Amino acid sequence: MDKLNSIIKAFDGILWGPPLIILILGCGIILTARLRGVQFRKLGLALKYMVKNEEGGEGEVTSFGALCTALSATIGTGNIVGVATAIAAGGPGALFWMEIAALFGMATKYAEGLLAIKYRESDGNGHFLGGPFYYIEKGMGAKFKWLAKLFALFGMLAGLLGIGTITQISGITKSVDGFFSGSGTMKLFGNDYSYATVISGLLVTILAALVIIGGIKKISSVSQVVVPFMAAAYILCALIIVLTHIADIPAALGEIFAGAFGMRAVAGGALGAFTAALQKGVARGIFSNEAGLGSAPIAAAAAKTNESVRQGLVTMTGTFIDTICICTMTGLSIVMSGAWKDASLEGVEITTEAFRYGLPVSARTASLILMLCLIFFAFTTILGWSYYSERCLAYLTGSDAGTTIFRIIYIAAVFIGPYLTVEAVWNIADVFNGLMAIPNVVALISLSGVVARETKDYFARLK
Repeated sequence: MDKLNSIIKAFDGILWGPPLIILILGCGIILTARLRGVQFRKLGLALKYMVKNEEGGEGEVTSFGALCTALSATIGTGNIVGVATAIAAGGPGALFWMEIAALFGMATKYAEGLLAIKYRESDGNGHFLGGPFYYIEKGMGAKFKWLAKLFALFGMLAGLLGIGTITQISGITKSVDGFFSGSGTMKLFGNDYSYATVISGLLVTILAALVIIGGIKKISSVSQVVVPFMAAAYILCALIIVLTHIADIPAALGEIFAGAFGMRAVAGGALGAFTAALQKGVARGIFSNEAGLGSAPIAAAAAKTNESVRQGLVTMTGTFIDTICICTMTGLSIVMSGAWKDASLEGVEITTEAFRYGLPVSARTASLILMLCLIFFAFTTILGWSYYSERCLAYLTGSDAGTTIFRIIYIAAVFIGPYLTVEAVWNIADVFNGLMAIPNVVALISLSGVVARETKDYFARLK
């Protein structure tokens, strides 16, 4: 197992090297330039559209419902565990690069949402299908269908073996295990696991199964209730930490900016520190907000709308909420607490320590609050990615015939997730994220002219 982990880690390091980072950031920069900074100029309008559904639009769920479905998949362990692992591995500077990636990633997310509506298809039964596989095939041309198939394959595996199942359930069970430490152990799969891990894993698996079987409409209805509540509650807790330790903010910001450019590294290690901060910040940022992965447009394609630009604006608010708001609060809390410096802590333990340090409540209560936030975050991500990955499978096979079997396999992956090591889990997730990002980003750059023309036409009509 150790040898396999080493191989996965090595491949992850190669995949998320300079070429892919340049490709993803470059895509965001190109789109930002071609759209004249639409994510900055039209953010207010986007936030307005986010809560005001379009009347008379065709689709399966409201624009807000589609956004909540996307956010349910986006806001997950990446916001709590991902930020912690990024800062632990790359230093506080990783948070800076996470934010930079998000600012340009908003333009990427905008283009994804726009193209999802422009190139979506209806199956004639009230279901609307779309996403990167459709805008690759229909936008770039049938000769690139192999690229669309490649995206669908990587997307399905990302949901099944990485970002959708294993990382989320692992984050939940480790958080519960940490809170109920000393709950006793039992032998499973030849190893000893705590009762807290086994019971929480089983409960989440059962609850996820009950929702996943209902498909997109069930997932959307649950997400519209849970996502706004959980995001607001978590941001409130993080704001309390920041505001009650406001005197520590200048020092924390200093660490973040210095770390971003390797200025706090030991002699001769500045370049290595800069590279680590950049790599971990961008990789975990992409894992958290999914800009460039091509996941959100799969949900956006089901939105009730007739305007592709409008849905693009709504879709890009997901990155703003996820990274600019939630990840920033998490990162500041971790840096101010100094929890990232403790080598004995990993993953959710780092953020838990930050909450214990910052919240004006007992350590036990702070741990309980974070545990509940993580459970809701990760649970909804499991739901959202089940829809993404089954849509990828449907494109690969050309039908929905295997949907039920796939859902059973997906639920089984959720069940076994708690029994894999943390490092292996995150490296596997990173690998599949990187692989599915490549064909999607290539398509976004290729279709950037289409996005620019659609945007110009919409705002001309709006005036």
